[in-house]
Amino acid sequence: QVQLVGSGGGLVQPGGSLRLSCAVSGFTVSIFAMSWYRQAPGKERELVAVINTGGGITNYADSVKGRFTISRDNVKNMVYLQMNSLKIEDTAMYYCNRYGSRAPWGQGTQVTVSS
Repeated sequence: QVQLVGSGGGLVQPGGSLRLSCAVSGFTVSIFAMSWYRQAPGKERELVAVINTGGGITNYADSVKGRFTISRDNVKNMVYLQMNSLKIEDTAMYYCNRYGSRAPWGQGTQVTVSS
């Protein structure tokens, strides 16, 4: 059974940082490109960051480029998202998933940026 469980979200002030984690079970992340998505209230889910199987190639949405860093630990079957210089517009529910051949959406983690 595939499970994608996000954690690490919370309430942070503008300019702050958070590190999100995604614990994956039911498949081996090492053979998939992985990604983080987010969905703000009233908006469609959007792709935030992608990382290839080996971790050497990453790609980011223009809105987070230079502030967010995606990484992975294939041994631990985990995916991470380091978020720095957070802005109010980063407020959303964040989810991880396979890139391309997406699995059923799992538990996201809420990020709220507010002063």
